[in-house]
Amino acid sequence: MKQFLTTLFMAFCLLGQTHADTHTVNAGGFYYSPSTITITIGDTVVWINDGGTHDVNGAVNAQTGQAYNNPESFNSNATSTAGAEIYTHVFTVPGTYNYDCSVGNHAAQGMTGTIIVEGTVFDVIAASESHTTLETALITAGLDVALNGNGPFTVFAPSNDAFANIPAADLENLLDNAAQLNAVLLHHVHGGDLSAQEVIAMDGMSIETLNNDQLMVTLNGSTVMIDMATVTATNLIADNGTVHVIDMVLMPETLTTVFDVIANSENHTQLENAILTTELDDALNGVGPLTVFAPSDDVFDELTEVALQALLNNTELLSSILLHHVHSGELMAADILTMDGMTISTLNDDELTVSISGQTVKIDMATVTTPDLTAINGVVHVIDMILMPEIDTTITVMDIVENSPIHANLKTAIYAAELDDDLRTDGPFTVFAPTDSAFNNLPAGFVDNLIENDIPTLTSILLHHVHNDEAMEEDLFDGMMVPTMNNDSLSVSIDGTTVMVDMATVIVADIPADNGVVHVIDMVLVPADPTSIDQYVSKEAIYMYSLNVLGEKVNRFINNQIVIDIYSDGSSIKRYNLAK
Repeated sequence: MKQFLTTLFMAFCLLGQTHADTHTVNAGGFYYSPSTITITIGDTVVWINDGGTHDVNGAVNAQTGQAYNNPESFNSNATSTAGAEIYTHVFTVPGTYNYDCSVGNHAAQGMTGTIIVEGTVFDVIAASESHTTLETALITAGLDVALNGNGPFTVFAPSNDAFANIPAADLENLLDNAAQLNAVLLHHVHGGDLSAQEVIAMDGMSIETLNNDQLMVTLNGSTVMIDMATVTATNLIADNGTVHVIDMVLMPETLTTVFDVIANSENHTQLENAILTTELDDALNGVGPLTVFAPSDDVFDELTEVALQALLNNTELLSSILLHHVHSGELMAADILTMDGMTISTLNDDELTVSISGQTVKIDMATVTTPDLTAINGVVHVIDMILMPEIDTTITVMDIVENSPIHANLKTAIYAAELDDDLRTDGPFTVFAPTDSAFNNLPAGFVDNLIENDIPTLTSILLHHVHNDEAMEEDLFDGMMVPTMNNDSLSVSIDGTTVMVDMATVIVADIPADNGVVHVIDMVLVPADPTSIDQYVSKEAIYMYSLNVLGEKVNRFINNQIVIDIYSDGSSIKRYNLAK
């Protein structure tokens, strides 16, 4: 952690050195030239002696004997060497500086000068050796730009020692979480210019901060406390406000982000998992503000395990769906109640429609069940439905197979047969998709042998799982014959809620695609061609006999019946022998 901060600080110092300027003032016969210069905080001024004896006196006015009361005092010894450097000074405090030459009557002869140092509250912090960690934090949070703005601002600036009192792990986590870091830093900034005298006059009162929180002022004798922090230095005046140094990092009441709200919820484990899968947690830990409509676990539980896993594997689609639940801005329930019939823009460049009926709030088709779970970077509203965007991306039956976690073998076979492009065309198709477990029930090496030696047979088997039209589950009926793309047919059997295609059971139905539908099945369907069955088993295995579903031996060529072929190696193949 220390190395991390040191590296960042060194980088910022180098940047600072790149932008700091050096200005030269010449001193000669009763003159400083130029007599007035305007510089930026952190700049250096070098006085060069053109001839004679001169000094640089920014402490006491040589003519009046009164202190100059410059933002900081400076003074040099006299020099009589021509061309020599009289004095060098780095100006780290903004303001107007007056000075003169105190040698003889040089000041009375007009040897006086003025330096105007311009700087913002951020410049004051950046120029301070005691605030390098704060400078790093402000740049990390992108707040340096804001604090270089018009203001006015009052900044209660924790010193390096104050940050050092935070445990290293906590500080690292703070620097890694944009929303939390932003909230902590803005908790140290008031949107107005308060001098030390004005702060003291607020004993017992509170100061509003830019993260919409409050700081309590407490006066104890000459000690000024801001919440639990002691003010150790006051009135570092900048062009756009004032900086007061404190000895403690002030923490807001809550550092919970919208992602934390979801992650800490017992009812949003599936949503949290989806967010982490798409790596959107960083965005939801960002500065915001954000409004998140968060579907509960009950909503995700309505998805089948296969559908859920397929969705989690398609991170592009999942990311679009999740961003469809997020609005860039903070909308509390009270705000939404005024938006009946209006739309809310989402981070995937889509829109959600608000509908109000009494106290019921609907976002598209979803009902808000728990509103106003607030966070430092926005608000979360719990909803009872997953909101689906209008997705421009075409989802094909091939995409469904490709992104399924239980169809790796089918995907491999489709690619080997070069059918993947066909399954991405307009279709429509109905694909009966055997799971990996179904492929594992085939004789060992069966698919590998076809991939290596017999692509035409592999193609025929795969096309035996594809119908060249869309057949949803409700379109299937008992006894139906479904033509396949290898010029064969599949027989549908329905018993109650169980749907079978030949010998395979449909375990997940109706996974929709833009070019058809996918039904997941638990068995690989072999074409009903008894003459080719011998190709599907090991060469050492010998066909022995065939059985029907009652266990009776039957002729292997019998039509329109389920046939189980038994081989000498103990393997068996179940098939539906169809009449062509």
